[in-house]
Amino acid sequence: MAKMGDYFALTKPGIIGGNTISVMGGYFLAARGQFDLLIFMSAVVGLALVIASGCAFNNVIDRDIDAVMSRTRTRALVQGRITPFAALCFATLLGIAGFTVLALGTNALTVGLAGFGYAIYVGAYSLYMKRHSEFGTLVGSLSGAIPPVVGYCAVANQLDAGALTLLLIFCLWQMPHSYAIAIFRMDDYRAASIPVLPVVRGIASARRYILGYIVAFIAASLALALAGYAGIGYLIVALVMGSYWLYLAVQGYQGDEVRWAKRVFGVSILAITALSLAMSLDASLLSLPPLLDRWS
Repeated sequence: MAKMGDYFALTKPGIIGGNTISVMGGYFLAARGQFDLLIFMSAVVGLALVIASGCAFNNVIDRDIDAVMSRTRTRALVQGRITPFAALCFATLLGIAGFTVLALGTNALTVGLAGFGYAIYVGAYSLYMKRHSEFGTLVGSLSGAIPPVVGYCAVANQLDAGALTLLLIFCLWQMPHSYAIAIFRMDDYRAASIPVLPVVRGIASARRYILGYIVAFIAASLALALAGYAGIGYLIVALVMGSYWLYLAVQGYQGDEVRWAKRVFGVSILAITALSLAMSLDASLLSLPPLLDRWS
């Protein structure tokens, strides 16, 4: 019989927590020092519910895959503690609640962006791309990059260069993060016949992609400050964390594959969390003219 904890686990609370931080980063990036409690709470709570719904749907869709992967075979749906019908009802209610909160407290653009991310994750990624293409990770990165953009657009109500830069930063971040997971969980992905790039093209190729994406991530994260959307505090954090991530990736390039991948994964979490917090806490955010203008 299902317990409350089983339903809670369906929502993948770790994913919700990480994305909540990025929503806050996007919100404060656009807020320019102003704070509207209704918009803030609507964006954070509404998107958290939408993400929870998407994760619950994903658990239903992936229950056959989860049954053959060592880290997921004890999940409630696999073990039969929750029926697929009950999980679908739960996911639907969460989604209705989340989109209602967003609609009442933010704006149509924000709702539309959340809906786009939701459709990509539940539809394009979970139902098809994850199982059929090595490019599933790239498609899925679009949904994973939506939370900070939702936070930003809840305030700005426009999809400007700042919002698009956020989308690019978080898309680029997810690629090495996801490839690293695929490397140190290679056996699980092979057992489930999931065609992630490290499985399809090999670890050597995946390592090259990881390094390339980290370099691109650093450039995009710095561009947010150089274009004047973020302040000097953010710029320093982005430079330090990005450089450290790249250093560790290069340093362990020829070493043990699993250990190297776990380090790349661990630092990826630190890097994106630090960037999101810097967006929220940087006292000089948007108070200075673009750095490129000051240097010209």
